[in-house]
Amino acid sequence: MNDNNFCVIMAGGIGTRFWPMSRTNTPKQFLDVLGTGETLIQQTVNRFRKICPIENIYVVTNDIYKEMVKQQIPDLDYDQILCEPARRNTAPCIAYANYKIQMINPNANIVVAPSDHIILKEDVFIEVIEAALMATAANDWLITLGIQPSRPDTGYGYIQYDKTEIANTDERIAKVKTFTEKPKLELAQEFLKSGDFLWNAGIFVWSLKTIQKAFEIHLADVDDIFKEGIGLYNTVREGLFIENAYSICKNISIDYGVMEKANNVYVLRSDFGWSDLGTWGSLYAIRDKDENGNTILGKNVMTYDTVNSIVNVKGPRLVVLQGLDDYIVVDDDNILLVCRKADEQSIRQIVNDVKATKGDKFV
Repeated sequence: MNDNNFCVIMAGGIGTRFWPMSRTNTPKQFLDVLGTGETLIQQTVNRFRKICPIENIYVVTNDIYKEMVKQQIPDLDYDQILCEPARRNTAPCIAYANYKIQMINPNANIVVAPSDHIILKEDVFIEVIEAALMATAANDWLITLGIQPSRPDTGYGYIQYDKTEIANTDERIAKVKTFTEKPKLELAQEFLKSGDFLWNAGIFVWSLKTIQKAFEIHLADVDDIFKEGIGLYNTVREGLFIENAYSICKNISIDYGVMEKANNVYVLRSDFGWSDLGTWGSLYAIRDKDENGNTILGKNVMTYDTVNSIVNVKGPRLVVLQGLDDYIVVDDDNILLVCRKADEQSIRQIVNDVKATKGDKFV
């Protein structure tokens, strides 16, 4: 195991599209969504322990989840839990982690990954990450992982790669041409036909020196804010500095701020049984189905003439469903959601409406 390998796990989101199971007080990354006995963040950390030492794993999360992270991953020191006082998207959290790691190992080679993804082929995933780490250790590249699309999904971002610029050392690595975020169905269908588009897995690999250089060029205003903390990171004064930094830092994603602008971005084409588990439909896709195409989690669920649906019932409540086709049904504590799977992208707006009309109690 290479001591220069580091991992940054992003775990600050709320998982709105997974409402009502995922809520502000317990987002989906802290839940055992698949019924495996491990939460999503526990699975993620355990996966990366095979790639880098536990002391080289950092979790970036919101202040309010600090103790939840420590409770679920007790092997992490508090200094490895980076607490954001406000949500500012992915670029600031990566800049924060960069300077934390620089104080420890300026030669670090880093994987940045979300905390809530599903990886079904773990051995393949580890091989892919190790191949990407070898490539970024030897080249001034920013690598993102791309997944061969199996359907024209409008909920994912897409990466177009250049078939004429393939890495000599690994034919799976190619230069990125374009990024497209969540296209309309017609465009997604065209992407699949073209054969040179991949789903954007949102997993990045780079050397610390390369990503810091990219920040200096493309996001200098963000980089300058966190650069001022040199000498404060990993000390008792770090917390106050970060509070001030986040109060003036803009909200921007690493995709928009760096990846879409840099000219040294490459994609590693891969297939390791990936799902970002962003929606109920994505959970439906990976769960086992019964003879009617339903996936049901709950002790007391009865169905009649119900097909192709996902049912998630928490607790002992008896739930009887009749005549549903392609629906999401979630009964979680004080909320019942019934929604067509085809309309699952509207759940985010539903949550906003609930918050506006009913307050924070239900979100």
